[in-house]
Amino acid sequence: MQALLALSRAIDRLNAFIGKYSIWLIFAATLVSAVNAIIRKAFDYSSNGFLEVQWYLFAWSFLIAAGFTLLHREHVRIDVINSRLSKRTQVWIDIFGFACFLTPLCLTILYLSMPVVIQMYQSGEMSGNPGGLIRWPVWAAIPVGITLLMLQGISELIKRIAFLTGDGPDPMGKLSDKSAEEELAQALRAEAERKEAEAAAAMAAPAAKH
Repeated sequence: MQALLALSRAIDRLNAFIGKYSIWLIFAATLVSAVNAIIRKAFDYSSNGFLEVQWYLFAWSFLIAAGFTLLHREHVRIDVINSRLSKRTQVWIDIFGFACFLTPLCLTILYLSMPVVIQMYQSGEMSGNPGGLIRWPVWAAIPVGITLLMLQGISELIKRIAFLTGDGPDPMGKLSDKSAEEELAQALRAEAERKEAEAAAAMAAPAAKH
């Protein structure tokens, strides 16, 4: 189990790193959109390539961040019934979902998408739009993103099994973006501020009486 938990932590670090920096793809798409608008207004020129590169960047940011979203348990969940169940029952439901739905779905998408990506790469298929881009780079986002999502599903499965066996903490709560050191420093600052406020109030009380 310790080896599996080490694998889980490695997967978590991978998706945390990718998710943290995928936001720059959104920034790049926004920048391309702004430059395209400026060029169109200033020089009366535009290209479908500008539009398609925005789609490509958005597709990559959305797909490669799917594992990061699962890591932080931000996917849409229907908790009307689930939230009323015991913690162990919730964990068992998640295990069933990861093992019987998420993993088979990811494997199916990989099985269907990989031949398409390979065929597009080999043929050099281009967009049908005038001035459009080559197609395989955006299609490659599908197997990459789905692989990251499937790996994170495996990590979550390991964490839930570890919880049931008593080898791991509760995996159902929200994750914090802060490290343990940052949370400790924040708690110490809050405690220091509280004591300073109490001391100031104590000093102000005698003065108020006079």
